[in-house]
Amino acid sequence: MVIGGKTVGYRNFPMVPRVVFGKDSFNQLSEILSPKRKHPDAPFIFLVDDVFKESEIVAKIPLIYNDQIVFVSANEEPKTVQVDALVQKIQKEYSRLPSGIVGIGGGTLLDLAKAVSIGLTNKGSSQNYQGWDLAKKPSIYHVGIPTISGTGAEVSRTTVLTGPTKKLGINSDHATFNQVILDPNLTRGVPKEQWFYTGMDCFIHCIESLNGTYLNAFSQSYGEKALELCKDVFLGKLIPEESRDKLMMASWHGGMSIAYSQVGAAHAMSYGLGYLLGVKHGIGNCLVFQHLDEFYPEGVKLFNQMKEKQGIVMPQGICSGLSDKDFDIMIEVAMAMQPLWENALGKDWRNCIDRGKLRSIYERM
Repeated sequence: MVIGGKTVGYRNFPMVPRVVFGKDSFNQLSEILSPKRKHPDAPFIFLVDDVFKESEIVAKIPLIYNDQIVFVSANEEPKTVQVDALVQKIQKEYSRLPSGIVGIGGGTLLDLAKAVSIGLTNKGSSQNYQGWDLAKKPSIYHVGIPTISGTGAEVSRTTVLTGPTKKLGINSDHATFNQVILDPNLTRGVPKEQWFYTGMDCFIHCIESLNGTYLNAFSQSYGEKALELCKDVFLGKLIPEESRDKLMMASWHGGMSIAYSQVGAAHAMSYGLGYLLGVKHGIGNCLVFQHLDEFYPEGVKLFNQMKEKQGIVMPQGICSGLSDKDFDIMIEVAMAMQPLWENALGKDWRNCIDRGKLRSIYERM
């Protein structure tokens, strides 16, 4: 479009082109994958959270030809070395490019599936693609199947990785899944604390998006719906079946909201915790967010209500005993998240936040 004689462009963001939602929709996986098979020697590689090793989920995976299940621990956040190792393993074992990658699990497995699908077509280490729009070649076909709700990884164009020198996402149009299966039944049995922390990731997505300088009508519509659903789930009186359905939809809408805007201060500081201490993303966001009432007063008030309603006791003292060097590392990682700070505080964000402020917040955790 033209404004004042100047051409103004808008980012043409990708969306997941195909998604199926519904109880037991996982059973349609074979039907979905069948037309995407390129050759009997071009397998589907299923990256699966190892907690499902003995579960019926694994029994239902439609293996044919030389398809392979690779079990992956989600105890730690995904790393660039882990992505590189998976890519090398696949390239070594198969003469053909796989027909596709299928990620089954939480945000860690979904991010790994996205990163591996990019790594198979873009040369070099995955750390080379940590940043914005650095992967130039399209990824191979990849499918996301979340087994916990909240991260929004199933819908986002980001795969967050911890590298040798930084924790930063591969932010790329090529990361977006080609197909997503949303089956609320797959989230049965998630431990309550994990359910809460991952659900709060979605809630915090909403707060950061709706209060950010990048907000627009598109992201606002998704963010408001996700926030409404989060309130229903964490403050309402839903039966478990309703809760599973609504939180899965909240995760989707929350992910869409930040895809068209950005996250903010909690995520920036959470990356510092994750990089130095290995704190998982959901709990890291919660640990930070509870101390951000200066930036998100209404959001923090709601968070505290949800925490009390669900009987969640937050860990204490995770930053006690850290050295000056440790704090400096976390602060460096957090301060490097420029788009997140700009969304939270505006273009002059460096005048609103400094290293001393960040350290004081970290010291309270």
